[in-house]
Amino acid sequence: MSLEEIKSRIAKAEIAAGRELGAVTLIAVSKVQPNERVAAVLEQGQRCFGENRVQEASGKWPDFMQQYDGVDLHLIGPLQTNKARQAMELCHAIHSVDRPKLAKTLARLAQELGQCPDLFVQVNTGEEEQKAGVMPGQADDFIAECRTLDLPVKGLMCIPPAEEEPSLHFALLAKIAARNGLPGLSMGMSSDFETAIAQGATHVRVGSAIFGTRG
Repeated sequence: MSLEEIKSRIAKAEIAAGRELGAVTLIAVSKVQPNERVAAVLEQGQRCFGENRVQEASGKWPDFMQQYDGVDLHLIGPLQTNKARQAMELCHAIHSVDRPKLAKTLARLAQELGQCPDLFVQVNTGEEEQKAGVMPGQADDFIAECRTLDLPVKGLMCIPPAEEEPSLHFALLAKIAARNGLPGLSMGMSSDFETAIAQGATHVRVGSAIFGTRG
């Protein structure tokens, strides 16, 4: 599917949900995509991209950032504390803040570096053991802890269980965000971004629908 088709579907979903056009940011998920595919999407004017791993991102994005103005890079995968500095220096947003140790590391580095990317707290809405993210019942306390550390928490992120109805998870994330006064909702992927937009998503993460299957 072309980038223009995805943008058109996002616009239709915004209108259908009674939201302003342009309210939703499209994050093109470029993880494990060959550079020529990423360059082709950059050439079409897309500037916001998502990567899963700091190591992979640091291997390709510094060059792209020199070639193309205005690249907005988001880390959407799990972040190890030993990669936090690298992530903060490279990325404009981190969507996977999910534990106190990481929050404290980010806060210390923010003081050191004098800047911090926008942060999203990842919530494990399905309470899946194998998945990262703070449990829904602990989200309020963790958000409060991040705020006491002066971290710029802009919103929440979730990845619903593959076999469950995503709208229930999107609604839960929106509820937690609303009661904590957080405007950002990073939710929705290639298969369900329109549902996410109807539930208030501000950032949708679309990979395969733009780039085709990975590899």
